[in-house]
Amino acid sequence: MSSKPTSAPIAAPSDNQLANKSQAWSALFSEPMSDLVKRYTSSVFFDKRLWLADITGSLAHAEMLAAQGIINSTDHASIQSGMATIRAEIEAGAFEWKLDLEDVHLNIEARLTALVGDAGKRLHTGRSRNDQVATDVRLWLRGEIDLIGDLLTELQKSLLALAEKNVDVILPGFTHLQVAQPVSFGHHMLAYVEMFSRDAERMQDVRRRVNRLPLGAAALAGTSYPLDRERVAKTLGMEGVCQNSLDAVSDRDFAIEFTAAASLAMVHISRLSEELILWMSQSFGFIDIADRFCTGSSIMPQKKNPDVPELARGKTGRVVGHLMGLITLMKGQPLAYNKDNQEDKEPLFDTVDTLKDTLRIFAEMVGGITVKPEAMERAALRGYATATDLADYMVKKGLAFRDAHEVVAHAVKTAIAKGVDLSELSLAELQAFNGKIEADVFECLSLRGSLNARNILGGTAPAQVRAQIARHSARLGNTN
Repeated sequence: MSSKPTSAPIAAPSDNQLANKSQAWSALFSEPMSDLVKRYTSSVFFDKRLWLADITGSLAHAEMLAAQGIINSTDHASIQSGMATIRAEIEAGAFEWKLDLEDVHLNIEARLTALVGDAGKRLHTGRSRNDQVATDVRLWLRGEIDLIGDLLTELQKSLLALAEKNVDVILPGFTHLQVAQPVSFGHHMLAYVEMFSRDAERMQDVRRRVNRLPLGAAALAGTSYPLDRERVAKTLGMEGVCQNSLDAVSDRDFAIEFTAAASLAMVHISRLSEELILWMSQSFGFIDIADRFCTGSSIMPQKKNPDVPELARGKTGRVVGHLMGLITLMKGQPLAYNKDNQEDKEPLFDTVDTLKDTLRIFAEMVGGITVKPEAMERAALRGYATATDLADYMVKKGLAFRDAHEVVAHAVKTAIAKGVDLSELSLAELQAFNGKIEADVFECLSLRGSLNARNILGGTAPAQVRAQIARHSARLGNTN
């Protein structure tokens, strides 16, 4: 006789949903998640770094729930007490992060419920993990942007100090990597100060859009509870509230925008790195980088390699890659939240870590750069760097610039054939190219004369460079 199939016993309702996640996600599910899927979908072992933001946001939410009469004051006090315990446990390294609980939010909420009972279960009233995670990431990123702003300031100050020491040092300015015109080394360094100042501005601009509150959007449609979202925003020091619940939980444009700003900062780091690498090579010999930022060769004992700027070039590619990844992550998602968005955290975290470490190192490394003025000046003399000055000289004598340009080209051609600099041609030789040339021409053909002549706002004349240093020092609050 065949036996009738028996149905699986119906599980009794769980007392604590979060404590029983290993059995099934909730009472709706008839079987637990497979171990492979658990590992695949879990984020706790990287998003646990959001723990302080999660606690901060939860406390602000609980305070509002109590103020609105949604939970009572006893529950609110229990939540506060439980969160204080959890914070202490995490700071002491005693908190147990559980894979079964997927992410930082469920891990903290489960521990809270274990500590304070039903009060912990009431914390989630009026919110979803969707708006919770968006809030946590924004809170965390806001703090990181502030740290990055400080680091960008320190790097600018280091570059400013290097510029101030070398205002009168002549560096060959390059276009197409060909000697073009002499510039002040200080002026060259200030170009990077300008770049990093714009990076700092971008970070502050991004911060305003990061600093908006998604909490209260719940899963996607808002909530029926009478939440005071503006109160939570004020408690958390946020500048506004996300005005559309669907948008609040689904878009990660703030993370993309930050990563774009970080990518630009790294691009500027990479450009500086490229020059430092070239200048340190024997072919240039313009600078030395302090030994603590270099390595040797495993086979060639004479080598000193600029590993830090080289690696920074590589890390720039890494950060730009994160930007592309985040854009790709976002581009096809329909409203509202999708699990795809879990993939926003690792590239965002790594971008923040990479940028902060790079800025810290470069601020210190720049301070350890030794400049070699003689080598720079010799290089400037080799490239007919004052040719434009000769053209400008003849324009001031009444010749049209295009005609002057042609005359100087002939003069340079002659100097190349003779193996001498323009300043080494005789007055008679120069006058053969144009009769308007007089004895005072040699003043403009010197490197120093060329430098001083460009006494215009934004120019390389030492007087202008010193004025720019003073402006930047005042802007950065430099008291040195």
